[in-house]
Amino acid sequence: MSSADAAPIRLGTRGSALALAQSQRIADSIAARTGVEVEFVTITTQGDTSPEPLASMGGAGVFVVAVREALLAGECDVVVHSLKDLPTAPHPDLVVAATPKRADARDAAVVAGGVALAELPAGSTVGTGSPRRQAQVRRRFPELEVVELRGNVDTRLGRVLGDKEGVEATLDAVILAAAGLERLGRDDVITEHLGLDGWPTAPGQGALAVETRQDARRDLKKALQGINHASTRVAVEAERSVLRRLEAGCSAPLGAHAFIDGGMMFLGARVYSPAGEQVSSAHALYLDDTATPAEDLAARVTDELLASGAAELAPLGGAR
Repeated sequence: MSSADAAPIRLGTRGSALALAQSQRIADSIAARTGVEVEFVTITTQGDTSPEPLASMGGAGVFVVAVREALLAGECDVVVHSLKDLPTAPHPDLVVAATPKRADARDAAVVAGGVALAELPAGSTVGTGSPRRQAQVRRRFPELEVVELRGNVDTRLGRVLGDKEGVEATLDAVILAAAGLERLGRDDVITEHLGLDGWPTAPGQGALAVETRQDARRDLKKALQGINHASTRVAVEAERSVLRRLEAGCSAPLGAHAFIDGGMMFLGARVYSPAGEQVSSAHALYLDDTATPAEDLAARVTDELLASGAAELAPLGGAR
């Protein structure tokens, strides 16, 4: 069968503007490699409909369950997740077939008046729904007030900048993932990028996960092999291995970042208390020195975090 005669490839995605923008990039790559039309299947998740804080619903995994169910039911052939939303335990019937090259892993602040967070007066309000970001704000800027915030990117930006419908801005700042703003073409509103050395982000932030069934069609598998970015994959596997080893959950107040330079992989991680106390660890190794660099490096970091009292700061199932 020629590609012109092949059935369309159905890509499952959440319906938010950000999810659609991320999925469109993957759809374009798949179509270019297969010559086959890619159709979107829009899926609504619990995280899209519930106003509750993510932590109370079990974390960012609430964005994943319905999407995976649609894939398993055969309603779509491939799905795209923000990697930081994906549970660390592998699914027995699914495979992350591609991790494309990572975008900017940093957080970004959008501040009324265009000033830096450090220039905001005491009592100014900073909105975020992430326990990690909340703890980081309390640690770095204890004079600021943290406000729980949910909603899509436009809703959150509107709380600081106002919007076209005349909604009044009620916050002084919000903190969002830089990659999401860039994928939506909204990076022009960023006041400052928050450096990863002092502000490590969620494991896998800035990266996407393209997931399929084990029995995915051959042309799709081949296309996804071409999309996968090997160095991104090993780096995010190291970050997510810290999360898995600590059994912390994807909404835990934990930041981790890995990168590869000169044949070495560097991994740093921090665990926070809700008030902003922290313990940290950082290690490096040569990739060629071990067959499992992500696991080995994560084990060093995790052991040191636990030995330094991480379990006393946050509820971690990996405590021993």
